[in-house]
Amino acid sequence: MDRISTGINGLDNIIEGGFPKKSITLVSGPPGGGKSIFCFQFLWEGVKNKEKCLFLTLDKKPEGVLVQAKELGFDFQSAIQNNLIKFQFLNINKKFVYESMTNEILSGNYNRIVLDSITPLSEMPIFMKNTENVTMDTDIASQEDYPEGVVLPTRRLHLRYILNALESSLSTSVVTSELPVGSSLLSRDGISEFLADGVITLNFDPTMDRRKITVMKMRNTKHTLKPQNMVIDDGGITIV
Repeated sequence: MDRISTGINGLDNIIEGGFPKKSITLVSGPPGGGKSIFCFQFLWEGVKNKEKCLFLTLDKKPEGVLVQAKELGFDFQSAIQNNLIKFQFLNINKKFVYESMTNEILSGNYNRIVLDSITPLSEMPIFMKNTENVTMDTDIASQEDYPEGVVLPTRRLHLRYILNALESSLSTSVVTSELPVGSSLLSRDGISEFLADGVITLNFDPTMDRRKITVMKMRNTKHTLKPQNMVIDDGGITIV
């Protein structure tokens, strides 16, 4: 199987050389766990290899993301100018947020894509005129389209829509999810971990002053389930 280097120091060694090519990996963790840093390193590795990369952000505008990345040692400005990477903000309050996302994913011919994070999209309500015979192919609409419609409790529909777009792009993708401290789930929505090809959790133990990274799932890959110690410094995440 073709592999794509994660860019995380020490991670490739425990997942047989990297992420399976064209796979989707969920990276979950609490606030401060290192999710965004993980994403920066993944895309930085792609930029170094002259691969075309996309960073979709929902929580911060691209300007803020770039400042954060630069402070950690990842200056993407040159890569942006050379059209190796694009940062795009998805405003979930806009009517056509899904169209903007899927159009960019499918039309950009990207090798690596990051969606940081999937949580706001998964929690958006869905409005439809008629709930009968609803299938996974049903178009997602906004309240503006159907002011008298009903809200469907279809979180899985959102997630399948997003992950299907990433899968169709033939890119190797990383999506992040918030994970409340102490949660027994592997994502905030409790569904993403079943749909993704791989699942990696980031965590920390304040009492021991230690950070942990665990590969919970990885398609067609032999890997340990044992949490690995990691550190975050100016070079990003390193497994120690």
